[in-house]
Amino acid sequence: MPGWKSRAHVVGALTGGITNRNHLVDVDGARFVVRLPGQDTELLEIDRECELTAASRAAALGIAPPVVGLFAGCLVTEFVPGTAIEDTDFTSPATLERVAAILRAVHGGEPLPHAFDGFLVPGLHRTVAASRGVTIPPAYARAAAVVNEIADAFAAAPEPPVPGHNDLLRANFLRDGDRLWLLDWEYAGMNDRSFDLGNLCVNNNLSDDALTALTHAYRRRSVAADVARVRLMRLVSDAREAMWGVVQQGISALDFDYVSYADQHFDRLFANASAPHHRRDLELAGQA
Repeated sequence: MPGWKSRAHVVGALTGGITNRNHLVDVDGARFVVRLPGQDTELLEIDRECELTAASRAAALGIAPPVVGLFAGCLVTEFVPGTAIEDTDFTSPATLERVAAILRAVHGGEPLPHAFDGFLVPGLHRTVAASRGVTIPPAYARAAAVVNEIADAFAAAPEPPVPGHNDLLRANFLRDGDRLWLLDWEYAGMNDRSFDLGNLCVNNNLSDDALTALTHAYRRRSVAADVARVRLMRLVSDAREAMWGVVQQGISALDFDYVSYADQHFDRLFANASAPHHRRDLELAGQA
């Protein structure tokens, strides 16, 4: 960053993350996080200018660290203290209410300059992976059929897209006392509001009861169709996550088993598609 050359030193690398490398940097006693983007990350439907906009807006809302700027593709933010959130934290009604409030604030913002359509992204990833010589797993065709059926159900009762985070992994939350920070806005873009809810639920192993509580807290109403949409978006999220792992096989330089990662998400998608309530969820989703 301009002006830092003689004043900054790297404290160390921050662990976690399977796309980029993050470093803690000290500048005259103040600490910052510098994110070095992974290779060809634009092929993952990442738009760095959109990320900057989304992260800056989230910072203004007090839910993300203050942003210093974007320099040669490297996002620089202030370092904020906090501890990792645990899976068990999402069983707390207070935490679910807090997360619901955060997502309502994010989704209520001005439109972002980039689309991240959960129904379309798996297919976009397939195209990119094939262009990089990656063998498309047979599971993709089956997953795409599931996603298309869900998309048809949502199309029967469409909602306008909203600004979404789209990557609500547990690692992207930090707890600082009663406060929750939401990090890593690189996949931000316009999407269906239920995607963030389903993405959070499936990535953090929320029970059906917790999923229902989160959905009701977010919507501020108790409607079966809302819950059905979130349950279905868990499958769409896993389709996207599986195909993200397939794309990474052709572009990433990190030492990570992306093949197993993709397989795990395909398997979970198919297990949820076989659940007894799946057909009923499709019917309800079209009645929202």
